[in-house]
Amino acid sequence: MPPVATRLTALLAGLWAGLLLCIATIATPAPFATLATADAGRVVGRIFAVEAYVSLALALVLFLLERAAARRRASVGEGSAFSADLVLVLGALFCTVLGYFALQPMMAAARVGQGRWSFGALHAVSFALFGLKGLLVLALAWRRTGAGWPPARHDVTPPPFA
Repeated sequence: MPPVATRLTALLAGLWAGLLLCIATIATPAPFATLATADAGRVVGRIFAVEAYVSLALALVLFLLERAAARRRASVGEGSAFSADLVLVLGALFCTVLGYFALQPMMAAARVGQGRWSFGALHAVSFALFGLKGLLVLALAWRRTGAGWPPARHDVTPPPFA
C-alpha cells in the first residue's frame, strides 16, 4: 500500500474507533443523566442514526482502501486478495447494517407491542452488535498503526546499506 494510503487507512480507522468510544462513553449516557427517559431516548436515537450513516461511509472508504491494498499484495504473491483487515472492515459493516438498519425498525415495533421480540431483547442485541463493531474497528486501528500482531506489513522499502 502506498504510504499515503497506509496513513489514511490508519487515520480513518482511528477516527472511527474514537467516534464509537465517544458515543459509548459520553454521548449516550449524558442524555439519560440529564433528560427525561423519553427525551433522552429520542436524543440517543438520533445520535445512533448519525453514527450509522457515518459508519457506512467510513466502512465503504476503508473497504476500498483495504481491497486495493490486498489486491496489490496478492498480485506480488504476498497474500490473499481477502486480508484480515478486510475481514475486520466487513465485520464492522455487518454490525452496522444489522445493528441499526435491521434492528431499529424491529425496536420501534416492539415499543408499541408488535413483533416477536421484546424491546429489551432487541436492545441487548443492538448493544452487543455495537460493542462488537467497536472491537472490530479498534482491532483494525491497532493493526493499521503497525502495533498489531502479527505486525501489519508496510510497503516501505528500507534504505540500501552501503
